[in-house]
Amino acid sequence: MKFLDILRLALRNLREARLRAGLTTLGVIVGVSMIVTMMSFGLGLQRNAVQRFRDLDLFNEITVSGRSLVGLVSSAMGDRGGDSGEGRRGRRDQGETNDPARKTPERMLTDAALAEIAQLPGVASVEPNIELRTYVRANKRALLRQVGGALVPNGATRFKTYLAGRMISSPEADEAVVDESFLRSFGFENPQAAVGQTLELLAPAGASAEKASGREAAGEKKSANTEGEAGARDGAGAKDVTGAQDEPGRGMDDEGLSFFGLPLEEESPEDDPASALAARTFRIVGVLKSEVEGGAQGSRQFRGMMPVSSIYIPLPAARAWADRYRNSISEVAFRLARESGVLKDDEAEGYAMAIVRVADPDVLPDVQRRLNELGFSTFSIVDQLKELRTLFLILNSALGLLGGISLLVASFGIANTMIMSILERTREIGIMKAIGAEDREIKLIFFVEAGLIGLMGGVAGALAAWAIDAVANRLAYKFILQPRGVSYVDFFALPPYLWLGAILFAVAIAILAALYPAARAARIDPVKALRHD
Repeated sequence: MKFLDILRLALRNLREARLRAGLTTLGVIVGVSMIVTMMSFGLGLQRNAVQRFRDLDLFNEITVSGRSLVGLVSSAMGDRGGDSGEGRRGRRDQGETNDPARKTPERMLTDAALAEIAQLPGVASVEPNIELRTYVRANKRALLRQVGGALVPNGATRFKTYLAGRMISSPEADEAVVDESFLRSFGFENPQAAVGQTLELLAPAGASAEKASGREAAGEKKSANTEGEAGARDGAGAKDVTGAQDEPGRGMDDEGLSFFGLPLEEESPEDDPASALAARTFRIVGVLKSEVEGGAQGSRQFRGMMPVSSIYIPLPAARAWADRYRNSISEVAFRLARESGVLKDDEAEGYAMAIVRVADPDVLPDVQRRLNELGFSTFSIVDQLKELRTLFLILNSALGLLGGISLLVASFGIANTMIMSILERTREIGIMKAIGAEDREIKLIFFVEAGLIGLMGGVAGALAAWAIDAVANRLAYKFILQPRGVSYVDFFALPPYLWLGAILFAVAIAILAALYPAARAARIDPVKALRHD
């Protein structure tokens, strides 16, 4: 028999038992739709997670860490700390980690190191992380804010979208870009009102002078310290915490005339409290759009691995301000490093962290490996993506297994339908074998019938899964996302390989379910079959 004849015979047999074939096909539809729906949900979660990482610009950036100033001082002073809290903090300051993929950094992240990193193949830019926690004055308000240094020009996507204005024009420009939270905090009505206005970074006016004298004192010889101690014993002056000496002979008479502690002399301009602050002025040239598309309303989310700041100024200006107005802990660590010799006079202290941006995400693993070879500690989202993919693989397998149970139940229905068909068509099978039909052709008839049931059920099940996904997405958006101000999200992913694979899987399960009925039909004795009523 030709295959076309077998196909016609199989279709005729299914038409003669429409109800039974329809119910059996319905079981396949339920099984396939369950598999496709549940696996498409898992694939949708994976796609949304990876897409969010891509939207956040995390596949193009690597965080690079070097040895910190505190870590260098701890090593020089022989502080190991054991398992105490101080020891753990010291090891963390040196960049040590329990993660085997991230080794302890061996080098400091200096300007020379940044230049070396920038020469690596595939590296588009290197941006050191400089964060300033300082008071900012703008629009007649002074608030404590986080200020970050920004590389100019900057290829990060966080500096691509503006509500108003533009990016900082050059590294030497006294310009700044702010985010939407800055507008609310400082009382600007809209982004256009902020562009062109000025902001000031505030610090104590005498801080830089005191630290400069302190650094000079840290570099003095031991003899100078001895003279200072002798002067203190003789009452010539007292040594302050920065190492500077008071003028000899200065006493109460030099304090100026007073009446019961109240000064009788006129205040000089330097005594005016308003002049006790040092300020550097920047002009606001741009307002960043700080909300990631699809995020909740009012949530401040930035792209990239660089820490978030509400104000960005050029890197040189941020570095100059950080060096001039260093916090007390950093200042102590700086002086100890100089005194101990771990930081030479011609060496800079370096940066705690830098962001390396690659031109192509495909070269990111290779660049990260080269950075580790140079002696730095690195981190990228690719390190976690492997674990994330393993997690989603387990999730998709579990969801597919649950859906497969429904299809397994449907396979029993297919086997039952084929057996019932044998009992009803025993005489017909006997006539076919009597006129020369081979066992192979008898089996093929039942395989084709089962395959048609699987094919029709698979196609209808895939269509049903697509409809379920569409309805579920709409319901989730209407009752879950929209009330929270979140934009539409497609929770299900239905790639072609999923529904095609489901259809082929349904056909294969149906044929496997027909193995026993087909073999039983082929073993029928034609003589007995012809006598069968």
